Amino acid sequence: MPTTESTPLIQQVPVAEPRLIAVPILTLVIILFCIAVGGDSDLFGEHEKALLSSTANQFPDLSLPHAAWPESEGLSYKALKKLLLDTPDPDKAREWSKYYTAGPHLCGKNLSQAEWTRDKWVEFGVKQADIVSYEMYLNYPVDHRLALLRADEVVYEATLEEDVLAEDPTTGLADRVPVFHGYSASGNVTAGYVFCNYGTYDDFEDLKEAGVELKGKIALVKYGGVFRGLKVKRASEMGMVGVVMYSDPGDDGEMTEKNGYKPYPDGPARNPSSVQRGSVEYLSIAPGDPTTIGYPSKPGVDRQSPEGIIPDIPSLPISYAEALPLLKALNGYGPNASSFNDRWQSGGLGYKGVQYSIGPTPAETSIHLMNEQDYVTTPAWNVIGIINGSIPDEVVVLGNHRDAWIAGGAGDPNSGSAALNEVVRSFGAAVKQGWTPQRTIVFASWDGEEYGLLGSTEWVEEYLPWLSDASVAYINVDVGAIGPVFRAAAAPLLNKAIYKVTGEVRSPNQTVEGQTIRDTWNGHISTMGSGSDFTAFQDFAGIPSIDIGFEAGPGSPVYHYHSNYDSFHWMDKYADPGFKYHATMARILALLTAKLSEEPVVQFNATDYAVGLKNYLQTVKQKAATSNLSPLTPATFHPLDKAIAQLHDISVSFDAKASSLSTQLQSSTSTSAFAELYASVKTINTKYKFLERQFLHAPGLDGRSWFKSVVFAPGLWTGYAGATFPGIVEAIESGNQTGVDRWVGIVEGKVKGAVDLLVDQ
Repeated sequence: MPTTESTPLIQQVPVAEPRLIAVPILTLVIILFCIAVGGDSDLFGEHEKALLSSTANQFPDLSLPHAAWPESEGLSYKALKKLLLDTPDPDKAREWSKYYTAGPHLCGKNLSQAEWTRDKWVEFGVKQADIVSYEMYLNYPVDHRLALLRADEVVYEATLEEDVLAEDPTTGLADRVPVFHGYSASGNVTAGYVFCNYGTYDDFEDLKEAGVELKGKIALVKYGGVFRGLKVKRASEMGMVGVVMYSDPGDDGEMTEKNGYKPYPDGPARNPSSVQRGSVEYLSIAPGDPTTIGYPSKPGVDRQSPEGIIPDIPSLPISYAEALPLLKALNGYGPNASSFNDRWQSGGLGYKGVQYSIGPTPAETSIHLMNEQDYVTTPAWNVIGIINGSIPDEVVVLGNHRDAWIAGGAGDPNSGSAALNEVVRSFGAAVKQGWTPQRTIVFASWDGEEYGLLGSTEWVEEYLPWLSDASVAYINVDVGAIGPVFRAAAAPLLNKAIYKVTGEVRSPNQTVEGQTIRDTWNGHISTMGSGSDFTAFQDFAGIPSIDIGFEAGPGSPVYHYHSNYDSFHWMDKYADPGFKYHATMARILALLTAKLSEEPVVQFNATDYAVGLKNYLQTVKQKAATSNLSPLTPATFHPLDKAIAQLHDISVSFDAKASSLSTQLQSSTSTSAFAELYASVKTINTKYKFLERQFLHAPGLDGRSWFKSVVFAPGLWTGYAGATFPGIVEAIESGNQTGVDRWVGIVEGKVKGAVDLLVDQ
């Protein structure tokens, strides 16, 4: 749409505060834990302790009754599982998807959706549902421009718009969201430009080595490879003055126009005008509100400068259709991408006349990049639903974010939102039949994930003492269903649980009748990185987490990530016609939640964790072998090898004892014997619950202290992809021998702490 500097692209409208409702019982229990342990936790600074204490003292004391094993009230575990498999309905999932994708729902502008979600959950049977608000610092777009200039004459003016499609109603909404980057810097620059491939750290190193002039230039980069914010971060560090990003069809696999496929809406290929919006906050440094790192962004808190967490140079996302004139203007200038290494060979626009020359452009050719953003502090709203269990200090959390960059968001995040609603509806049906879970279940619909995991991070920071004491696991669904291929990333403690659950859910994609998801899945479980709401749970609070979804396969339609074309129409026609994968995702989530909340012995496996640590260390050794730190020998890692081997031996015995207890519970009929078993189960479960927390290091990682886990973190220069033993790896990469020795010692100490936890006292 045409704009002027005086006409905001998104009108700022007053937003009403959510109405006050009764504080849920569990919220009061959370506060008690804050009082009890907040002041003693070494993960808190004095400022955070004061905040938690002042919040806690507003509420009275309250205790919850305990119930006895082995069965929950109202329904047997077997009957509950049947209900959770039978209830999710593809038609209902389609209904929820249609609601969530009907209009824009940026962070801070979706109160009505939060209220609708809360009211639906109450209607479903989860009576304790509330809106939890935070005051978030973020940006909204005001104006922008991108023009190609030659001798100060405009030779191409980008529309910075996606095509309006008659077949797809939400693409033409009057209030549709403009193309912009969350947390992008305002700026107005005119400069020559350079094609920088994916804009990875290594890509910029290649350009430096080739002698390509970067300082004072604008970077033209492809999406992919690393998180978009790190492209901007590295460009700024290289002295560049702006970044323009586009999605190259060379990364779309087989489904391209070049290969004869029609673009959306007529076919499965990428629409040429598709633009990927997204955040450019430096997520691998710290997620969450960049002005309240480490503590919740509640009204009246002291706010930090966001410098070093968000970019200081402007950036804009564009489509490949509008990148074409910029790429063609580089033809013949500077080296060609083909003269670099294999990372530079994936461009897919050669058939359109693009040579993928690097540049820089000649003196008479430049880009005018103007990006005007309005930074505000605005309310954002999580929806929290609670089914209180019989054991108040054992809690399972299941979450999905609700906000999106565009009017649609049918895949990201609302395929997950629709599935989550079906999970809540299923558990609500159980509650209506008199069922009470053993462990408390918390459902969360997060706001602000897209800007930088805002809602989930602030919530975890606010309730960290309680979560540290009570949380068993966090289950995350983001992009729940955009194709037929099941994927999972998880902490190793949860591996066996997800294998078991996927073996109990029928696949919509059966080649043989009766096949389960486990039958049709390759069984690969990725390590935890970042980019979704599990980050604060796993990397900051030490709560074992899992993230699952159905993704696109080799023959799937191209997914228009963060584009107007991630719409209900695209989902309904191409990605999941009939919404069968949405309903299947709900069944998996529900059974996994039930498995972790209902089975007397927490369904973890410590041996898998020890095996994971051994594999992670092997990867570190391989990296060390190719580093320039010659003193790094196998002896450097021998103490850690020994500690991990000891943890493995202890874990095997511990898991065997847990399994034996499960068997005994199933056959026990004596009241006295059962009481003794209950005490043993409680001991086992407490150790399982705190195992992941043993790997937290209070000072955090070097240079990014928010990240507390010594085992998992996003890669410093990847952002999304997970790094294991990040402290050791980053010391190796920086050539810091002292740092390597220090981090090996830190990790060894954490592994020994895990051994001490699991060993019989």
